Amino acid sequence: MSFKIAIRSFKTLTYVEGYKKLRDRHIKMYCAAVIGVGYMAYKQHKANKVEMKEILQLKNYMADPITPISHLEKTQDDMKTQMELLIMRIQSEFCRALEKEEDEEAKFQVDRWTRREGGGGITCVLQDGRVFEKAGVNISVVSGKLPPAAVQQMRTRGKSFDGQELPFFAAGVSAVIHPRNPMVPTIHFNYRYFEVQDKNGVQWWFGGGTDLTPYYLNEEDAVHFHLTLKHACDGHDKSYYARFKKWCDDYFTITHRGERRGVGGIFFDDVDQPNQQSAFDFVTSCAEAVIPSYIPLVQKHKDDPYGYYERQWQLLRRGRYVEFNLIYDRGTKFGLFTPEARYESILMSLPLNAKWEYMHEPKPNTPEHSLMKVLKEPRDWLQIEQARATA
Repeated sequence: MSFKIAIRSFKTLTYVEGYKKLRDRHIKMYCAAVIGVGYMAYKQHKANKVEMKEILQLKNYMADPITPISHLEKTQDDMKTQMELLIMRIQSEFCRALEKEEDEEAKFQVDRWTRREGGGGITCVLQDGRVFEKAGVNISVVSGKLPPAAVQQMRTRGKSFDGQELPFFAAGVSAVIHPRNPMVPTIHFNYRYFEVQDKNGVQWWFGGGTDLTPYYLNEEDAVHFHLTLKHACDGHDKSYYARFKKWCDDYFTITHRGERRGVGGIFFDDVDQPNQQSAFDFVTSCAEAVIPSYIPLVQKHKDDPYGYYERQWQLLRRGRYVEFNLIYDRGTKFGLFTPEARYESILMSLPLNAKWEYMHEPKPNTPEHSLMKVLKEPRDWLQIEQARATA
């Protein structure tokens, strides 16, 4: 296990932003960096063996676990427990990383909630910051019975269930970050695990993805974002990135507008192969890639100059974001169909401010027009298809 972590850390040095600077330095310095990362990975591996104890001490997490501590302690090998611990860690790490980019007084409001039918969640929201106009990072761990509407929604995408109201378990982390500066893109990610039981047994699967929605196109940022996600995918299956990148482009389509929501990323659903642990490891890698894919972009652009015109364009594009989330998004629909739905948390993804103008079209040969061209015709940011054609 520690060897795998060291190898993954080594690859991270090679891929994420700043790797060129390392490669250009003296080989001894590069080797020293690799050894240092390996040592930190080994320490982390040792710490992972007592991860449950650290969680029970509640030193690093945003709130108490949703599931009773006594139950988590007894079921450490159960996938439901593994997923809850993962999403609590990811939530905390991402919230802390965002707070570091803000002014000192800007902190997340933490709202831990429960539902009578089973489970609950932790909603963390930061509003009206200098850097982030609205940032929401949610986890939910819920159980109960799926109502017929939710069962039918799952059947429409190929799930086969015998029954109408079925026992289920769902755990996931979801985040949407709306920055104040139009030069900083919005990011969304969601990673989730489902179990549904019918008379034939338990069906389980994972889903998720990470995608980027810029207001002004920066090609270097898009390449960095996609390269980081590709690295996370490649550690598990070399075919994943290309498959899930296309799925993302197709899924995040605002059909009535004929455009994509952003420059894509990865998206997948119903992943139940090759086995449960391997699928969980893949989801873990993707969730851990969020910070290195996004925080460098925030740091790079959060103090960029902008004016009234750029702000109005940002608000118009946020209107498109609202349209997708309320009309097409599966997660929003599932949440609204779930009994005792917590609407404040479900609608956390909506921006604090948005705008609609009648028949608005950006002028040709402007930065806004350049973005629209990419939204209407998704780009192969890493030139994978071109490389295949050449080969």
